[in-house]
Amino acid sequence: MHQAALLGHGMEDARMYGWDFDTKVEHNWAKLRENVQNHIASLNWGYRVELRDKKVLYKNATGELLDAHTIKAVDKKGKVTQMTAQHIVLATGLRPRYPDIPGAKEYGITSDDLFSLEHSPGKTVVVGASYVSLECAGFLRGVGLDVTVLVRSILLRGFDQQMAEKIGIDMQNHGVRIKRPAIPTKVELIEEGTPRKLRVHYKLLETGEEASIECNTVMFAIGRDPCTQGIGLENVGVKLNPKNGKVIAGDNEQSSVPNIYAIGDILDGKLELTPVAIHAGRLLAQRLYGGSNELCDYVNVATTVFTPMEYGCIGLSEEDAIAKYGEDDIEVYHSNYQPLEYTVPKRDSSECYAKLICNKSDNERVVGFHIVGPNAGEVTQGYAIAIKLGATKKDFDRTVGIHPTVSEIFTTLLTTKRSGADVAAAGC
Repeated sequence: MHQAALLGHGMEDARMYGWDFDTKVEHNWAKLRENVQNHIASLNWGYRVELRDKKVLYKNATGELLDAHTIKAVDKKGKVTQMTAQHIVLATGLRPRYPDIPGAKEYGITSDDLFSLEHSPGKTVVVGASYVSLECAGFLRGVGLDVTVLVRSILLRGFDQQMAEKIGIDMQNHGVRIKRPAIPTKVELIEEGTPRKLRVHYKLLETGEEASIECNTVMFAIGRDPCTQGIGLENVGVKLNPKNGKVIAGDNEQSSVPNIYAIGDILDGKLELTPVAIHAGRLLAQRLYGGSNELCDYVNVATTVFTPMEYGCIGLSEEDAIAKYGEDDIEVYHSNYQPLEYTVPKRDSSECYAKLICNKSDNERVVGFHIVGPNAGEVTQGYAIAIKLGATKKDFDRTVGIHPTVSEIFTTLLTTKRSGADVAAAGC
């Protein structure tokens, strides 16, 4: 979906690069949806085949713990099977949350539904400021749809707020309307159809003013809840955080019941990222059955928010770095930059920005890496190993950049925030 949006932006640029084509260019949602779903189906089939090849028994059933070693499984036909195991791993993940307002569940959808919609969502209201919310809003706008985002407070809670605001500004510059701070109060049906017509009522929190938006689709991305209820954890004494329902476990993913482990998004205090869950699961299997003692390192994990203008980061946000080390012990090197591909079509690069957050007393070790710009995900992945190995600012300075790439900006950062000097991009 993100790539579909990028291609749309690319077509806008193409004429400036000499490509001539008909003025009328339309996006076909049904074709995109079909191809995406076919890809997902092929992935699922591949996993099934791999399980079979590895002689792993796959049961499509709902599981419930009866005791620390016994699971009751009920399939879709109601057939009950009991099985026992020396070790049990919980990996049930999260499911999207709906707000407690009239009409939310009746007429709203979540990101889980969006990707399989058989018709275009049309004019869409997205509720939430998470990366799921902004990614979906971004690609919907990128394929030409009218999009409004309702934001309760800050964008991308838990991420660096300077970078989050740059993403918000870029999305607004590309036609996404952001109502903030605002909360939905009711969703009502105006007219059935494909797509149907809805009205979303919302309140502006600063003024108390109430307003409404007519749309075709309202998508909620206000957070996710762990799937830890109804699976018998209370039967065996697996401890959960009462505030969020997540499993409390040690650094080895072991729960309060010694033979029961948890991996992925249901772990309390750990990162909610698919690659993290996969990595932790592999290491857990190696510890249980392969003689390994290696633990999953949850520090300095690289990630990217795939908004139209991507945001990649590793390590601490500037706010968290200051809280951990103190403002006087932090040096931030930063700069705006202009990607080469933005020059010919004269695309706005004002939000393209990079910064390194360094711990001064630790040889200027890089504790935070942040970039907003095209292909930020690819750039961030490449630097992840350097940060994992404890790279310092001097290590970055000694690295010769590849010109002209986005990534080379990190090899030429000279200006500190403390200096107050201008960091406007002077050229590609």
